[in-house]
Amino acid sequence: MSKSKTGGYKGPYAYQKKKDGELRSTVRYKCGLTNTIQDVLRQRPGWVEVKDDAEWDFNWCDVGWLRENYDHSYMEEHVRICHFRNHYELTRKNLMVKNLKRYRKFLERESGRLEAAKCDFFPRTFELPSEYHLFVEEFKRSPGNTWIMKPVARSQGKGIFLFRKLKDIMDWKKDGTRSEEQRDETQVESYVSQRYIENPYLISGRKFDLRVYILVSSYIPLKAWLYRDGFARFSSTRFSLSSIDDQYVHLTNVAVQKTAPDYDPEKGCKWEIQKLRRYLTAKHGSETVESLFKEIDNIFVRSLQSVQKVIINDKHCFELYGYDILLDQDLKPWLIEVNASPSLTASSQEDYEMKCRLLDDTLHIVDMESRLTGREKRVGGFDLMWNDGPVYRDDVNLETLGVSCFPANTHLGCINDRDKQLRQLLKPFPGQKKT
Repeated sequence: MSKSKTGGYKGPYAYQKKKDGELRSTVRYKCGLTNTIQDVLRQRPGWVEVKDDAEWDFNWCDVGWLRENYDHSYMEEHVRICHFRNHYELTRKNLMVKNLKRYRKFLERESGRLEAAKCDFFPRTFELPSEYHLFVEEFKRSPGNTWIMKPVARSQGKGIFLFRKLKDIMDWKKDGTRSEEQRDETQVESYVSQRYIENPYLISGRKFDLRVYILVSSYIPLKAWLYRDGFARFSSTRFSLSSIDDQYVHLTNVAVQKTAPDYDPEKGCKWEIQKLRRYLTAKHGSETVESLFKEIDNIFVRSLQSVQKVIINDKHCFELYGYDILLDQDLKPWLIEVNASPSLTASSQEDYEMKCRLLDDTLHIVDMESRLTGREKRVGGFDLMWNDGPVYRDDVNLETLGVSCFPANTHLGCINDRDKQLRQLLKPFPGQKKT
């Protein structure tokens, strides 16, 4: 194997290319992270870690590595990497909104207002400083409302604050009320200013949002998988609009909540999404909850379609997105943001086990070992929700149902009997007896 002058990777597999029907026996991987994904990769039969500049077949890299190396790398047919080149079109807060606004206009032009209204799932948002004057006009139309400021490219709640007065923004622009550290951090950054959702759905008086996982294995054609597990992240302090400076009230990020004085690391601040679905069903009925989860499905599909034509599709790439969804008291779901590197660090044993399952099933779909046929509608805890068009459940009789009645092949918050499903689906690993 030889390396290109630009530092890319070229050459055959560590194992010989497989014959038809033969499973690959060795996968060389690199991993730039030291959390749960590292454990999952190390436990995968036949996978061998390589270091530094060694040749690799699979790379779970961080976005920094991607930015520095992707354009200079030649990749053989079989190589896989865990990000698309310009993933940020969906995961930077300003670009996500820009693409959604553009897509909404396209739908209105092509299909009418009713279809375009299906994209009305993100709060009014402006990029600052570039859209400052537009923002001021909107701000003055609705005096007294609460707004939230977020850096466009940061995570874990860093740099976020709420405000109700324009002078707070003026102070922010002048660096007057920020610490020296904040000034250094925000001078070169763009922010988004977004209408704060003042009527969130509360459980025990506390605000929460949902973290849901979507795996995109291709953008052209669009092929997206929805994971059955996920969680609701709760604030540690009862919700109130009387104090907009209290992060523990308004931000549900675990990175923020675990610094709260009364945070209990054993209990954490998470519910499994199955528990949340059961709670909502008991309180509002199954029909209402089915409708809610259908609206959440719509958010996933429309947001991916909004960037489908701008993402640089590459057969070597896949992306595991972490979606953050907030429910308001009318049970309307709102898209808050999409994460290209959702946290894989576990906050509890239960969280660790869920993330191990998620990552293991991600690797099953990426399928370095060639154990799948490519026609699967379910792999472990992942259900194929979009494959160049909607995917319907296997038990649907298409002849007896109208198109609008087709139940989607999505099971968010439903039972995840992945072990049983995987035993039926997958050929054993090389040298492993089928149980």
